[in-house]
Amino acid sequence: MTAEQPSSPTALPVSVDSEEFKAVFRRHPAGVAVITCATPDGPAGFTATSVISVAANPAMLAFSVAAGSTSRRVLDSAPSVVVNFLSENQQDLARRFAARGADRFAGLEHCSLPTGEPVLPGTTAWVRGVVEQRVPVGDSLLITLRAVLAHREDGAQPLVYLDRSFPRLEA
Repeated sequence: MTAEQPSSPTALPVSVDSEEFKAVFRRHPAGVAVITCATPDGPAGFTATSVISVAANPAMLAFSVAAGSTSRRVLDSAPSVVVNFLSENQQDLARRFAARGADRFAGLEHCSLPTGEPVLPGTTAWVRGVVEQRVPVGDSLLITLRAVLAHREDGAQPLVYLDRSFPRLEA
């Protein structure tokens, strides 16, 4: 079923129902990342499946966060973040950083860059990005980053999210 077409060229199109829209994207696989940053209160982070490559020159990427997320307040002032791209054996880490109301770093092994952002071990790659823009979009915030440092590990398969599960990729 599609949204109704506008009755005139100047009329705005009708939006797809939010539940239908979410159902469409549940069937669209996405890579899983944990976005981390340093705050005056210690390290912070959350799970994201919205990370996208935006440009190669200069190297730019972006992600979104829901307006109601507790991470949104942290991201309103963070000058930089690390995007940790999870490997297929890091499902527990994805769940940990998606949990509400928990100390996500309690007892968790990690290291910090000289600039303070936490880097998680065992990932397929990570990118440190400096925030370029924060753009309110609907009920979310789109954050664009200029990649200033990157590291990758060869051989590990990425963690993929599809319809509320983590299927393994076939090599």
